[in-house]
Amino acid sequence: MGYYTSIEVSASGLSAERLAMDVIANNIANVNSTHGGPGGGAFKRQLVVFAQKPDTPENQSDSLDGTDPGYGQAGVQALGIESDPSPDKLVFDPSNPDADARGYVHMPNVEVVKEMVDMMAASRAYEANVTAIQESRAMGSAVVGLLRS
Repeated sequence: MGYYTSIEVSASGLSAERLAMDVIANNIANVNSTHGGPGGGAFKRQLVVFAQKPDTPENQSDSLDGTDPGYGQAGVQALGIESDPSPDKLVFDPSNPDADARGYVHMPNVEVVKEMVDMMAASRAYEANVTAIQESRAMGSAVVGLLRS
């Protein structure tokens, strides 16, 4: 894996984790939204689906025999944002204008504690990618320093 490829891989991770944090923030913001979901129902929790980027000729091995351990690793991409299929939470509140005929209000399937744990994981992954970019830059600077000597 080349010098710039390692930075590009980390940069793709930064973009992916930023998107994940945006989606998580949206979930938390809509924790009490009983409108705006599919068909006008309660908001549905959203999840980002990630996958490895497909290998391109620029990302292929620099070695002649193709045994470079970085071969085929081109970073991460977001395939899309999907709705969580888990059922809505039902809260008994017959005085609520959004209550159904039995007096239950369909609330979003968002759990704030779960979202905060996901946010912490995305934040740590973001920090790890920033550190990887900083270390790659430091190694590049060290190489340039050695070449000047």
